Amino acid sequence: MTETRTPHAVTSSPSGRLTDTTVRRLALSLSTGALTWSAVSFIYGFQPSSEMGIVLTDLGSFAFQFGALSLISLMSRTNATGVTRTARAMLTVERVLLALAMVWTVVHAFFPSERDAVWLAVLDAFWPLSMLGMFVISIKIALTGRWRGLARLWPLVAESWAVVTLPAMGILGLSAGNLIGASHLLVGYTTLGLIIAFRPELVRGEN
Repeated sequence: MTETRTPHAVTSSPSGRLTDTTVRRLALSLSTGALTWSAVSFIYGFQPSSEMGIVLTDLGSFAFQFGALSLISLMSRTNATGVTRTARAMLTVERVLLALAMVWTVVHAFFPSERDAVWLAVLDAFWPLSMLGMFVISIKIALTGRWRGLARLWPLVAESWAVVTLPAMGILGLSAGNLIGASHLLVGYTTLGLIIAFRPELVRGEN
């Protein structure tokens, strides 16, 4: 069921409205991060074997994770998942999952001696968990209906990355999975950021 929008649900500027400039900044952060990870992944794949490939892929994925945090911030500030305590808690949980995944990324990139450590393997689990969490959030956004038009539906495309790419790697092999995953980042998250950047009114509510 679509939730009723309230004119005071979004706050950012002194006048109480989330400005187009802020929306575009957060949206373009998402697009830039996704584009960076996609570009690196086209070159090295998602499981590189060389040290340079590992570091650059980790840095590219960190850029994406930062962009994903920007997306979560935008969702929170526009009440994209709804205004109930549970709806907002979804975004808080996702922030925690992403933060832990980002810790793994930084350690994996810059501390190669720790890559086989058990504690880092535990942190590694938060990478797919954070991506699956984004998929759940995309479903909630579509059902809630506070975002409109393509902004309401495109998160389902963008945030299906894990449920599309991971099975593709298992079924079609790593090479095909790398190509699908890198392409999906362009079609999904990069495009979602551009949609919001060009049409900020779709996410910041009615005037």
